[in-house]
Amino acid sequence: MKNLLIIAYYFPPSGGPGVQRVLKHVKYLPELGWRPHVLTVSNGDFPARDESLLKEIPDNVNVIRTRIYEPYDLYRLLTGRKPGSAIDVNVIKKENQKVGTKDRFAEFIRSTFFIPDARIGWLATARKAVREIIKEQKIDAVYSSSPPYTCSLIARYAKWKFKLPWIAGFRDPWTGFISSPKRWFLPAMIDRNMEKSVFRTADAVECAWEGIIKDALGKYPDLDAGKFHHVPNGFDSADYPFVEQKKNEEYTITYTGSMYGRRNPAAFFEAIEHLINNKSIDPEKLKLKFIGRFGDEVQSMFQNASFSNCIEIINYMPHKESIKQLMTSNALLLVVDESKESNEIVPGKVYEYIGTKRPVIAIAPKGSAIEKLMKETKAGLTAHQSEPERIAANVFILYNDWKESNRTVVPDIEVINSYERKEAARTLSNILNKICGY
Repeated sequence: MKNLLIIAYYFPPSGGPGVQRVLKHVKYLPELGWRPHVLTVSNGDFPARDESLLKEIPDNVNVIRTRIYEPYDLYRLLTGRKPGSAIDVNVIKKENQKVGTKDRFAEFIRSTFFIPDARIGWLATARKAVREIIKEQKIDAVYSSSPPYTCSLIARYAKWKFKLPWIAGFRDPWTGFISSPKRWFLPAMIDRNMEKSVFRTADAVECAWEGIIKDALGKYPDLDAGKFHHVPNGFDSADYPFVEQKKNEEYTITYTGSMYGRRNPAAFFEAIEHLINNKSIDPEKLKLKFIGRFGDEVQSMFQNASFSNCIEIINYMPHKESIKQLMTSNALLLVVDESKESNEIVPGKVYEYIGTKRPVIAIAPKGSAIEKLMKETKAGLTAHQSEPERIAANVFILYNDWKESNRTVVPDIEVINSYERKEAARTLSNILNKICGY
């Protein structure tokens, strides 16, 4: 068995889709000859917590937790938010959305001093732990999972100090992404230098979607394209409970995850209103479930919808429970952020959606990576946010299938199974073996 140091901020008890990628790598890598040692935080200010995921960490995995100096209590104080309140769902705004003076000041602090991100306070304790782990555990290689991009800086230190092979993993692009702060020229220059240094120094760069690779090579054309690898997210069939197939009394569409800013249900709600007004759908037979964390403006959309009595809002729930909710639904709603990156964004949860074999109602651009995935897997129907009538048509097709016991969407099981998490771990193992010379 070869020893792998994994550096990840998001690790149980953190919840959310970002955790699943690392957790499943940790689960399946031992079968492929790699023993994971995970360096994570002991006191992270996670957007969502899921204590149930702690049980999924294999017993033989060494988990080292160190303290991080989180700035979010100060951020809440500056913006007048309650202690412990969620930050991300109320910070990322739509284009041209008005922002208060306190928020603008807090954003200036964030963009100027927290480079590459607000988790930079982990660097000191993490470096000390890296030195100890590598000496004690005879580490053969390093893998980092970003965001936060501070994880990449910690791994870069391990590479420089101990000359170990390193895979830099990315679930999202770094600078200039939808969630990145808008920095003025000096901090922006520092941030980009960090980004380029990480891409140059890493022996391989593993990316959850192809758009991350395009983004990196577009910004830095002189990088070695051969070191970039697309390792898509996936689903773990072991997480899916057996659910007895029976017809719901109400046609149930479910969304899981976060919604805020440019990721919102406005176009979907317009489509639903159109169907109800045209009497194409009986609102008494419709249930819309939204499970997760939602920004204030999205909460207002829920409350002000003319069909609000059809909407059920459920707070973030344990991972396996949310999958059960998907399994008992008639269709699953996917909304891609409305931004310049929309064509390339592939949210991790879409793979959990297609793993259920339930039809997906995808709201994403034409020709986008999501539309291609829907066509490849035959898992659902796609329409753009600017096409509420087409969204309505897709919803009606699936609603009518439910009424008539038809099946317009027939998933390609063989293709879907190729996105099992074990296959992603196998690809990562192959990259590790290659850069280590095995």
